[in-house]
Amino acid sequence: MNLLVLANYFKGERFLEQAHRRGAQVYLFTQAKLLTKPWPRQALADLFAQPDDSPLQHTLHTVAFLARTRVFDRVVALDDYDVETAAAVREHLRIPGMGDTTARYFRDKLAMRTRARETGIPVPPFVRVLNDAELSEFMASVPPPWMLKPRSEASAAGIVKVHTPEELRRTLDRLGDRQSYFLLEKYLPGDVYHVDSIVQDRQVLFAEVHRCGTPPFDVAHGGGIYTSRTVERGSEVDAGLRALNARILDQLGLVRGVAHVEFIRNPEGQLYMLETSARVGGAHTADMVEAATGLNLWEQWANLEIDGSAYRLPPRRTEYAGLLMTLAREERPDLSGFDDPEIAYRAAEPFHAGLVVRSPSHARVAALLGDYARRLARDHQAVLPAQAKPAH
Repeated sequence: MNLLVLANYFKGERFLEQAHRRGAQVYLFTQAKLLTKPWPRQALADLFAQPDDSPLQHTLHTVAFLARTRVFDRVVALDDYDVETAAAVREHLRIPGMGDTTARYFRDKLAMRTRARETGIPVPPFVRVLNDAELSEFMASVPPPWMLKPRSEASAAGIVKVHTPEELRRTLDRLGDRQSYFLLEKYLPGDVYHVDSIVQDRQVLFAEVHRCGTPPFDVAHGGGIYTSRTVERGSEVDAGLRALNARILDQLGLVRGVAHVEFIRNPEGQLYMLETSARVGGAHTADMVEAATGLNLWEQWANLEIDGSAYRLPPRRTEYAGLLMTLAREERPDLSGFDDPEIAYRAAEPFHAGLVVRSPSHARVAALLGDYARRLARDHQAVLPAQAKPAH
């Protein structure tokens, strides 16, 4: 099998290596600025790069040129920003897999919310940023604050909280013709969760449910320690999120692949879908999942692409794990003082401090995260150092 793998960010090394071990010919297609990254070149049949920020038409022309002398059986998008490009490549070359319409449900925040609302999946009240009368009616009927969200950014990037119609109008004036690429949504307070899944033939074979500490939006815009941990297995929240996650992935049409879906649970206990994505979760989510279960999502995704309907989920653990990530004052922070035996992984990104812990005990993981978050904030946390960017 020949895999064409698209990568706008340096990630997914475990996918590339596993696909190679399974006998696939792996062709990596990336940008010029990423050529010097330590890709596992021994796992690649070839490595191609196009100029940075090339338009889609250029990508299609380049891939079509490569296809003159190669047959690509599958196209894989390693990152959120590659999902729509991969869909366009599949449509253009008529390669099986997720097409343009379904890709929008996993990239375009307006498309995914519209589809969810049509199928009865709970989402926060929202409106497209397009028609002035619609916007005015929404603001009159839905109390502020509101979240102005770019439709095709990843995670919390580009989101702005607005409190008055005047503030929104000023922001939209600055956006000009770009405002139709946004949506407006009611801000809902509550606890943020995410579910990370493996899907085969529309069936969720594997799902891990996690709860965030400080919401990702607050960390991205105000700084702090990002934490996430496995929800207590068998709890009401665990069961509710698993059921809603499976329903979402079915209704939005994910046939095969991995998914990262974010939710919010309001103080009354109501669950709402926030975002869907057809990718492995970022910020070391895969390392947290592996610590708790023994399964690496990148490797299982590679197996799924190669085996298709014959894929079988390996045996797994059912322990608990948690992660912490923060910007650090030092390029290589010394975390040797964190030496508990439960530490399963240490992040290596410069100007970041990150740890993953693992235990059979849900309470032990929660206690370690609380202790470690305080110590990281006191000894290592930085706020927007010039040398660093938030982990993607």
